[in-house]
Amino acid sequence: MRSDAVKKGMQQAPHRSLFNALGLTEEEMNRPLVGIVSSYNEIVPGHMNLDKIVQAVKMGVAMAGGTPIMFPAIAVCDGIAMGHTGMKYSLVTRDLIADSTEAMAMAHQFDALVMVPNCDKNVPGLLMAAARVNVPTVFVSGGPMLAGHVKGQKRSLSSMFEAVGSYAAGTMTEEDVKEFEAKVCPTCGSCSGMYTANSMNCLTEVLGMGLQGNGTIPAVYSERIKLAKKAGMQVMEMLRRDIRPRDIMTKEAFLNALTVDMALGCSTNSMLHLPAIAHEAGVELDMELANEISAKTPNLCHLAPAGPTYIEDLNEAGGVYAVMNELNKKHLLNLDCMTVTGKTVGENIEKCYNKNPEVIRPIENPYSQTGGLAILKGNLAPDTGVVKRSAVAPEMLVHEGPARVFDCEEDAIAAIKGGKIVAGDVVVIRYEGPKGGPGMREMLNPTSAIAGMGLGSSVALITDGRFSGASRGASIGHVSPEAAVGGPIALVEEGDIIKINIPENSLNVDISDEEMAARRAKWQPRQPKVTTGYLARYAHLVTSGNRGAILEIQD
Repeated sequence: MRSDAVKKGMQQAPHRSLFNALGLTEEEMNRPLVGIVSSYNEIVPGHMNLDKIVQAVKMGVAMAGGTPIMFPAIAVCDGIAMGHTGMKYSLVTRDLIADSTEAMAMAHQFDALVMVPNCDKNVPGLLMAAARVNVPTVFVSGGPMLAGHVKGQKRSLSSMFEAVGSYAAGTMTEEDVKEFEAKVCPTCGSCSGMYTANSMNCLTEVLGMGLQGNGTIPAVYSERIKLAKKAGMQVMEMLRRDIRPRDIMTKEAFLNALTVDMALGCSTNSMLHLPAIAHEAGVELDMELANEISAKTPNLCHLAPAGPTYIEDLNEAGGVYAVMNELNKKHLLNLDCMTVTGKTVGENIEKCYNKNPEVIRPIENPYSQTGGLAILKGNLAPDTGVVKRSAVAPEMLVHEGPARVFDCEEDAIAAIKGGKIVAGDVVVIRYEGPKGGPGMREMLNPTSAIAGMGLGSSVALITDGRFSGASRGASIGHVSPEAAVGGPIALVEEGDIIKINIPENSLNVDISDEEMAARRAKWQPRQPKVTTGYLARYAHLVTSGNRGAILEIQD
């Protein structure tokens, strides 16, 4: 066993003395040591219940003959971090989580790991760590929040942000906003729509790293506790069979994930996280594959914010495996990929049927014949930009309008709420990319303000930053190269005509190559916004959004 390096032989007597200090018995030391990576904390609603999940996992490991030992991972609540300097610290935690988990797992030589994440950067960060450490690993998340109920309708966090915009527009009273505030987030769990946390938890099932239901069983259901016990037992079976993350997270598994991403209509953030996880697994995942996959993958789900259904509804309809079985009717998945169950994808989904065609459209009757996300390119985004096509109003799929240019999120919000943005405009927010932000802030506040002001079907927003999974509308993010490195988005001027054509995957500014070159010759890099601490180091090492904002030593 790997842990023999800290348990066996005379040289390890000092190590054993420290295990004795932990209260471990000789019997426990003779069993495999299983690290339980707990993301529990008291500030993130999606994580406040993880102590219960961890205890269940530990019981499962012990029942199956292992010795469970918990250690922590951090997590940021994107909702609480939204709209202020805290959002600079969201994406950057993905790498802190991966690095610290790798350090703990390697320093203590665990034989296997069970990852217990839930929210936005926590899930991909731990998947990155799993690929690096490459010992048998199972994921079990804390589960999604139940939808809120306001005035007889299901609601979620995105409704809350849009309510603030509606109040600014004078279409909602302060009392209305307070009712939303009290009711949209009624339980613990990851926020209830197909936002980033739930997107990544669902895709963890598709990748084969989580058991069935990992992405959809609500946080408050007792079934979630049972799932956690099964995860603890299953990691011991993986250890016995020596099934490791890199056996599971293959190129074919990532292509499956991209395919199901298109069918579910996941958050645009998955286009940042999947390449970063793949990179750690030794797989190069070119994001331009997304359009190729989208072209042949129907969009089967319109979960909030794209539509009126929620993760709890997807769970009742059969969950992620039911979506996969629908896709399999057109042979869109690789069924031979290994999973944490010890079975293949094909074996896992064989008897998982769609129980609600209103939540999961049959593949013969999709919302659209193409997938939920689109990668755009053009002279404004030579590398790429990303849009959640399934959440764009039909009339905005093709749009031309004048650029309204802002060099930070705050200035854009002030203009939107001040009534200075009108129908037809294209809001451009730049210097918010991975380097320029630094940290690539989510733009949920401006997109929600646009929707709340009644401009969601007439105003587009383009940024080198990114969007929350709760964003909807013609919101194009991850524009690469970013402004901070001199990308064309830095050269756009007020009033330039921006041309968006999502069906043709294009994003252009209507100026000549000569004019673009002239502007580039005059452009000067800006001084970094942050010069000390972790953000400064992050800005120095981070790559562009189209590469997943991975960190690497750069010349």
